[in-house]
Amino acid sequence: MYTTASRQTTRATTREAPTPGNHVPPGSRLPPPPRTLPAPLRALRHAAPALLAYLAVRGTGLLLLTVWAHRQQHGVWPILATQWDADWYLGIADHGYAHALGTAYNANNLAFFPLYPVLVKAVAAVTPGTRASTGLALAVIASFVAAWGVFAVGDRLHGRRVGVLLTVLWAALPVGLVQWMGYTESLFTALAAWSLYGVLTGRLLTAACLAALAGLTRPTGIAVAAAVTVTALLALRRRFRLRTLAAAAVAPLGWCGYVGWVGLRVGRWDGYFAVQRLWRNELDGGRETLRVMRRLLVYDPRPGLFLVMVTLTLIASVVLFGLSVWDRQPVPLLVFTAVLLTIVLGSGGVYFPRARFLLPAFPLLLPLALHLTHASRRYRTLALTAAVAGSAYCGAYMALVYPGAP
Repeated sequence: MYTTASRQTTRATTREAPTPGNHVPPGSRLPPPPRTLPAPLRALRHAAPALLAYLAVRGTGLLLLTVWAHRQQHGVWPILATQWDADWYLGIADHGYAHALGTAYNANNLAFFPLYPVLVKAVAAVTPGTRASTGLALAVIASFVAAWGVFAVGDRLHGRRVGVLLTVLWAALPVGLVQWMGYTESLFTALAAWSLYGVLTGRLLTAACLAALAGLTRPTGIAVAAAVTVTALLALRRRFRLRTLAAAAVAPLGWCGYVGWVGLRVGRWDGYFAVQRLWRNELDGGRETLRVMRRLLVYDPRPGLFLVMVTLTLIASVVLFGLSVWDRQPVPLLVFTAVLLTIVLGSGGVYFPRARFLLPAFPLLLPLALHLTHASRRYRTLALTAAVAGSAYCGAYMALVYPGAP
């Protein structure tokens, strides 16, 4: 019988003894351990389920749009790349901005922020194809960057499953088709999502730079700047740091810079706001929003599917914001969605694109993602299937049936 000591010695000898074919000559170095993936590739692999799900959802919507458009003898590419707001951005990329205020909104493109058309012009100069195809390609690429950022925020707060569900819900919004159109929503959501992720991970200066870029992309970029600046100021109360102070100052520079440039271009200090008045897009405390809602839901016997969808989206957004406050979401997320909702609901401008204006407000979907996480698999499957099917139908209806712009 072996003693305990002899058994341990025997096992140690067996482990150390070289096997035939694996003999290492004396003095030679052992082979290096296998290298791990770089951090960006590990992050991409971690987010892969969310990105694949995003592709599946938006691919379903594109498939239905293609079939429907073919039956109506419409081309899909012009719908996605050259119509409505995409035409305005392509005009800016081709001819630049107006030099005067003018008297009619359809003669003034200063209401559109510059980052997206500048990118279209720059990339188209060094790539084949038209500026329209370049703009659409940039929007699609940005949509995947945005989906990754949406996943990153959900994963950071509540884990991988919530991140995936949050991405699917964002992809399956009723106006999700806009994510693959020559619009700025995908680029803006990408910048906003990664800026908010930077705030959540303590990278305030990086978040501020992304917020400044968001402020050059859409008028609602001020919501991203507010989220970063408020968070930085709260951090300064606890501990003064020069980088934190710099973040608070940098975040609004993009939005303020463009607004100031428009004022200089038209020769009046309120130039940008005068442009918005031409577009009938002024803050009125929500009176116009409530008036249109009341007309659609109470007095109009046939309000139209698309406008009903827009109205329900606005109402659901307010409810979801209340749930977000109840769930005690982090301050930057609440500030971002609060400012975004205030701008969209408090504006007296055109009504029908407001669901699109709320497309970047993905933190509002966190309560739904958390609820689906704890739901049964059958309920979760039915809910997501209904959301994807509804998004595909609403997107095709919006592009092919509704007479106005999305």
